[in-house]
Amino acid sequence: MAECTAHDPSLYVPFVVTGAAMGAVRRDRLPLLDAHDDLLDSRYGRVALRDASTSDERTRHFARLAERLAAEGHVPRLLGERYAVAPRFGADPLLLADRAAIPFFGLRAHGVHLHGVVHRAAERWLWIARRARDRTTFPGMLDNMVAGGQPHGLTLRENLLKECHEEAGIPAALAGRAVATGAVHYRVDVPSGLRDDVLFLYELELPDDFVPTNTDGEVESFELLPVAEVLRLVTETREFKFNCNLALIDYFLRHGDVGPGHAEHAELLRLLQRPGPDEV
Repeated sequence: MAECTAHDPSLYVPFVVTGAAMGAVRRDRLPLLDAHDDLLDSRYGRVALRDASTSDERTRHFARLAERLAAEGHVPRLLGERYAVAPRFGADPLLLADRAAIPFFGLRAHGVHLHGVVHRAAERWLWIARRARDRTTFPGMLDNMVAGGQPHGLTLRENLLKECHEEAGIPAALAGRAVATGAVHYRVDVPSGLRDDVLFLYELELPDDFVPTNTDGEVESFELLPVAEVLRLVTETREFKFNCNLALIDYFLRHGDVGPGHAEHAELLRLLQRPGPDEV
């Protein structure tokens, strides 16, 4: 849990778009941004994208900035996947930003995580993915059965169905039965900047004979594990990609696998941030 809450606000200044703080940039990166003062204004204790009258213009300005920073090695290779930068989830975007540049500017990102649940012999089991070892992030680590970022242009449900197909080969008719169970939020300092993420959580009860199959190369293998073993892995190892732990802890708390008698129950409830409607 500590890996998802290690954030020091004093290291950052606001990143401002149209007068509103939409993200945060590390103070030690301010000097390198001086070379981009045609697109940024770094005075007054914040970094502001220079004025543009429309979302499309701001998107073009930000894209030029991201391309420069990527060419200079400050931002990873751009992915061509655009995320909405908006005052709240679902609002009209102020601009669209390449996913690779999101942490550098500490922009809010959203994603979907799905637990694939099987009931077998009066016991709950979870399908767990192992990430492909050629992934640029968290290669070979354990992951939730389905997880992915929320790109602009798709609803949460559309994105969930897409990710279910790509990552686990779940047919749309089956994936459509997934139940939304809430959301968790975290801010954590990472080498690339700041991860400020909201994960929308889902559960899907799967037939006993269903076996997931990856279709996009992101998953190396799947394993069906009893909930008790998944809890042990989360508690005793660092095998899971860090934000998967939050989604799984939420699952354990909701299903009573970590109940009031657990030594860390109260602390986990305190640390697990469940965003309200105005915070996503």
